[in-house]
Amino acid sequence: MSESQNPAVEALITRSHRLGADPKNTNYAGGNTSAKGTAVDPVTGEDVELLWVKGSGGDLGTLKPEGLATLRLDRMRKMVDTYPGVDREDEMVAAFDYCLHGKGGAAPSIDTAMHGLVDAGHVDHLHPDSGIAIATAADGEQLTATIFGEQVVWVPWRRPGFQLGLDIAAIKEKNPQAIGCILGGHGITAWGDTSEEAEANSLWIIDTAAAYIREHSKAEPFGPALDGRAPLPKAERRAKAAALMPTVRSIASEDKPQVGHFSDDDVVLEFLAHAEHPRLAELGTSCPDHFLRTKVKPLVLDLPADASVEDATARLRELHAAYREDYQAYYDRHADADSPAIRGADPAIVLVPGVGMFSFGKDKQTARVAGEFYLNAIHVMRGAEGLSTYAPIDESEKFRIEYWALEEAKLQRMPKPRPLATRIALVTGAASGIGKAIAQRLAAEGAVVAIADLDLEKARAAAAEIGGTDRAIGVAVDVSNEDAVKQAVDETLLAFGGLDIVVNNAGLSLSKSLLETTEKDWDLQHDVMAKGSFLVSKSAAPALIEQGLGGDVVYISSKNSVFAGPNNIAYSATKADQAHQVRLLAAELGEHQVRVNGVNPDGVVQGSGIFASGWGANRAKTYGIEEKDLGKFYAQRTILKREVLPSTVANAVFALVGGELTHTTGLHVPVDAGVAAAFLR
Repeated sequence: MSESQNPAVEALITRSHRLGADPKNTNYAGGNTSAKGTAVDPVTGEDVELLWVKGSGGDLGTLKPEGLATLRLDRMRKMVDTYPGVDREDEMVAAFDYCLHGKGGAAPSIDTAMHGLVDAGHVDHLHPDSGIAIATAADGEQLTATIFGEQVVWVPWRRPGFQLGLDIAAIKEKNPQAIGCILGGHGITAWGDTSEEAEANSLWIIDTAAAYIREHSKAEPFGPALDGRAPLPKAERRAKAAALMPTVRSIASEDKPQVGHFSDDDVVLEFLAHAEHPRLAELGTSCPDHFLRTKVKPLVLDLPADASVEDATARLRELHAAYREDYQAYYDRHADADSPAIRGADPAIVLVPGVGMFSFGKDKQTARVAGEFYLNAIHVMRGAEGLSTYAPIDESEKFRIEYWALEEAKLQRMPKPRPLATRIALVTGAASGIGKAIAQRLAAEGAVVAIADLDLEKARAAAAEIGGTDRAIGVAVDVSNEDAVKQAVDETLLAFGGLDIVVNNAGLSLSKSLLETTEKDWDLQHDVMAKGSFLVSKSAAPALIEQGLGGDVVYISSKNSVFAGPNNIAYSATKADQAHQVRLLAAELGEHQVRVNGVNPDGVVQGSGIFASGWGANRAKTYGIEEKDLGKFYAQRTILKREVLPSTVANAVFALVGGELTHTTGLHVPVDAGVAAAFLR
């Protein structure tokens, strides 16, 4: 019988999915569950007792059998006899490897001891907001007794590890009536003889705590409303958030570039609108799952909601300098010779009253989840303050976990980031053809991408092909309309926290002679390509400059910007306009480390919206060939005799922005398989 067919494992996976699917029970990738059972040892043919427990870094809601660590219980129990004491308990995590059954599955987490040593068939360790609210209340021990009676036992704060597992095992043994524990400053643990019983006990603790908070909380747990901190109207606050985002990203990225996320959730806005938010924010988060993602505390803007963008950005920079000094002092107070090096002193969470929360991380998912965890922290503060006083674990304990050697080892095991990790791209005309290929290539190399197109449905469909909204979004844009362009840039800023790569690709073409080209034809092509590229670059430039991270602007021009041919006056003239914009902007934006380059394709027939809209038929007629053979025809007239594809152009864009050509700007890269008449000279 395979592991996935073992009844204990099936029950564990099912329970984990149910618990992990509801955010009231635990956070993303937070908590762990386990089951004990028997399986046949393939070496001896005899039954062996095993523990299956969620491995390090996994998520309950999406847990699969391969995400479980599998250990032999007989060997785990022997570890009690060799445990060297709390001062050396980190060594026990390495010892878990010697308890693994077979290949062992996922890496065992620090909480493995809790699951293995507690004498129950099934164990859940979770981080519900309601449970952590009791765990972080100043009188949490008394509240635990009042709320749960003898069914739930209070456990004073102890860092996760082998000793905590021994403590909970002893509590279970001494309190046979108990179904679980409140872990001071941390979360809950519950158990049961069956999977159904463990789940029911976990949910009873969570729901009972939540009901007690609802029924007994003071009316204003965050204090009275603050003048001037009420939420701005939605459109106004989102516009202000977009205006502030480049500054906030630069603040979060001084040590290392970050991707961002914005939330104007009602919970955040309410918290920031009341008098106690500065005190509570300064106290920081408590649950290790929270502060490992949010840092020990956020940066909070201390200005009213209607403060100007200029005043807000200036004050944010002042507060950032103070935040960095404070974080360095925190590190210096607690670090010793064995501590890992400081990982950066920038905030992961920035709070702006009346506007919302900006959260940051190494990628969009990490940034979004950091924000979700701070939402959880606000819920925790509300519950604790409503019943008592919020009292998170000591700063020294936070440092011990944040700079834990085991946490550092986990970070060092992370895969090397892809070349465009942390970079945010906006590609126009990206729902099809060359633009779509560019967006896909940038995303494949680690960037997050806003696919901008006149057709919003197609833009969203193209984004969905790349992945979920943590990787790509679709936005509507008419590049000839300045307001629409600004809106697309703002949507990109709000979705991903900034902007690093701008690809001006939107285009169209009408193949007509001079005498056939109308004023309308001329204006249309110049509005979309010459004016459109100008508007996109102009709208993106303030963010690129304010962030202080440099960046790339790439124009998809054309061989025709250099080559003169018949029946192409409007298209070729506007492409020449774009080509010179590259040179002009390279000269202007270089002082901000923004590089501006161009790509000159030719004969890209496959997937091309331009060729499909009549240009291809016209060109084929001009050359006296079938339209289906146009790509091959173009290839045969080149030096290399190779057809140019959308992916070929995407390769050139990546070459320009991928990090190797750091000293190149103002360049036009021909991607035409060799057309001598279009050689740059």
